[in-house]
Parts: sequence; structure tokens; C-alpha cells
Amino acid sequence: MQKLIVKLEIHDDLSCKQKAIKLVSSISGIDSISMDGKEKKLTVIGDMDPVAVVKKLRRYYHTEIVSVGPAKEPEKPNEKPKDEPKPVVPVMDFIHAMQAHNSSNATYIVDPFYSRYNGYYRSVEEDPNGCVIC
Repeated sequence: MQKLIVKLEIHDDLSCKQKAIKLVSSISGIDSISMDGKEKKLTVIGDMDPVAVVKKLRRYYHTEIVSVGPAKEPEKPNEKPKDEPKPVVPVMDFIHAMQAHNSSNATYIVDPFYSRYNGYYRSVEEDPNGCVIC
């Protein structure tokens, strides 16, 4: 990626600026083109031949090369390191929470056909109105 800054002697009207940008945009390998109207500078960024850009512009305008150099790549946002340790929660905290939750004197209705503890599940034949997905 190269960055080329060219100073052009153009009039202040919009058609000259558009024509200069159109001329440069026909060259392959260009990523972005910008024009500073007050300073009359054209900035071209991309993988292109700077000589071809200047040659094309000199057909219509007096052109002066200000600088040619590598384009600055956009800065990447700061990422957190991947090896950052995760907070560890002891299992005992969960056990105490479960015991506190289940300590109430609530009475549960036990379904004789279904118990998640002994592994017996009702089939569709035994209960045709039951949920098929579960």
C-alpha cells in the first residue's frame, strides 16, 4: 500500500476537481482518492504505480509530487490477552445454595409414571396426550 500526495494547479470550480478524480480512478489498484480543495492536493492510496498517476494527471493539469510513501494501516483495537485466567467459583458455594433452596417443607406430588431419578420415562403409547418432544 502506497500513499501518493500530488499538488495540482486547478481552478476552484467543481468540474476540474471531478475530472481529476475521474482520471485517477481509472487506474487499477487504487483503494481511496481524496481531494483537498483549499490546498489543491490530491491524495491517492492503494497498490498503484505513482508514475502512472502523475503521467495521467499531467495531460490536463500542472502536477507536482508532494510525497510518496507507505500508507498507514488502521490501528487495531486493543484486545484482551487470551491467557487471562477466568474467575473460579468453588463447588461448595453451589452445594450450599442448593441445600438452602431445597430446605423448605414443601410437599411435592410424585407422578408414579415418571421419575427423573430412576430413569423411567413415559412413552407415547402409555400417555397419548403427553409431550412427544420431551
